[in-house]
Amino acid sequence: MSIPYGRQWIDDADVSAVVDALRSEWLTTGPAVATFEQSIAAEAGADAAIAVSSGTAALHAAYAAARVGEGDVVLTTPLTFVATAATAAQLGARIEFADVDPATGNLDPAAAEAAMTDRTRVVAAVDYAGHPVELDELRSIAHARGALLLEDAAHSIGSTYRGAAVGSIADITTFSFFPTKNLTTAEGGAVVTSDARLADGARAYRTHGLVRDPERQRMPDEGPWHQEVHEFGLNYRLPDVLAALGTSQLSRLAMFKQRRTRIFERYSDELADLGLTLPVKHAHVDPMWHLYPLRVPAADRRRIFEELRARGILVQVNYIPVYWHPVFEDLGYRRGLCPVAEQYYREEISLPMYAALTDDDQSRVIDAVREVLA
Repeated sequence: MSIPYGRQWIDDADVSAVVDALRSEWLTTGPAVATFEQSIAAEAGADAAIAVSSGTAALHAAYAAARVGEGDVVLTTPLTFVATAATAAQLGARIEFADVDPATGNLDPAAAEAAMTDRTRVVAAVDYAGHPVELDELRSIAHARGALLLEDAAHSIGSTYRGAAVGSIADITTFSFFPTKNLTTAEGGAVVTSDARLADGARAYRTHGLVRDPERQRMPDEGPWHQEVHEFGLNYRLPDVLAALGTSQLSRLAMFKQRRTRIFERYSDELADLGLTLPVKHAHVDPMWHLYPLRVPAADRRRIFEELRARGILVQVNYIPVYWHPVFEDLGYRRGLCPVAEQYYREEISLPMYAALTDDDQSRVIDAVREVLA
């Protein structure tokens, strides 16, 4: 049987929560979403959480709440899934890529500072593999030029930075709850922030931009049914049935983190003698590991990848540099822009990493890696 690089862990309590939601009066956004949002906000140490239909939707809503538009620059890392940049580009922003720290794969603060301009509206930093970015430094860099810090924490809910929860430090933070992530709602995501203006903007964008408060409407006397759209938004609502799953999953987040930490540490212990570049953890962070990004000789990466997959170890590569995608190439971006990120990509293979990975299956992964590299 094949071992995937990531997958969900669903138990009977999750199934019961979903069944209860299906039997309730609500299927779409209702009381289960409100409960989930309160739980996410508490986990993130933020005043507000806005549940949405995907991690991509969370990024799109966050950029919209930050008023990103034509003429603005969003500064980000190329070592991420394309959505981090694409959602800002779709709002009209110019994307500026800065290079990464070769140890963590995270946005390098020095490279980010060098790339800042007065047009930079948002610095979007990604917690690659679950390891938090240098939040204090990046926030100071962003604020010094009047920009906001957005933390793309798709990999890192449950992580801490200098003892503070991911979600409590950046101006606005986004989560993803895709099945391979650290908890799942099947499809889903969330925006968290303690800035009321940003929260209101994300919440409105999630629901077509509809204004239902008569005190804010231009035609409040139209009737009790009346609602208005003052600015365009989209339908990014999360259904109650998926929020119920998320709340159930959140109750096991600490266990998921403990298990992922154990898997990470075992990989590091048992692969240490192979002379490969292993992922690092800085002392001031406590990651919720989403990936185990092993770095192998670039010239051998494809062979190693294919031989592991032939043995049923379904490794992955995370990620092709964003500006290598043809859609960015067609906008004028060229290879060579961020050489550290490009070299990281050439060497990276993600080993199976998920809370339900058994000890026996991890042994099988380790044995296969050792055999392929022998």
